[in-house]
Amino acid sequence: MTEDYYLRRANGVREPDPTLGKKPRLPQPTEQAVVESVPAGPEPPPEPEHHTKIKRQRVVLADPKRASSSLRARVELEEQTSWGKLLVKDLVKVQLRTALLFSVLVIAVFGALPVLFYLLPGFAALTLAGIPIPWLILGVAPFPFLFGVGLWYNMLAERHERDFVDMIEN
Repeated sequence: MTEDYYLRRANGVREPDPTLGKKPRLPQPTEQAVVESVPAGPEPPPEPEHHTKIKRQRVVLADPKRASSSLRARVELEEQTSWGKLLVKDLVKVQLRTALLFSVLVIAVFGALPVLFYLLPGFAALTLAGIPIPWLILGVAPFPFLFGVGLWYNMLAERHERDFVDMIEN
């Protein structure tokens, strides 16, 4: 086809291919297919003389109450609705209460040391391997104590978070 062919069309626009969107025609086979009979299968078992009605059973794949509440809680949290904010607020309250209780524990232990030294003046004169006991109590003992309190708080905080996630998922 030459350039003249396209110019002869209206404004140089070609006509669409007439075979577009049609299924191609397959050549017809010359041989005919042979249909053979299939041997009969085993005979069905005889039906009982009296027909008993089978009792229906209801099959429950999942508890819909749990799934819907879990989904609802997740949606509430994601959309930050008032109920979702209330759930998070409860988690924050539990975490804050735990932190305050551990703070009171640390303050009580460290606050008791000056009272101990004031009430027992002879306690300051005791030594262990040539090092005064008050120096060991004030300079060495707080670090393992604070480390242990921190681990304990971390363990409880993670437990509260796991309980929160379990509550949301269940």
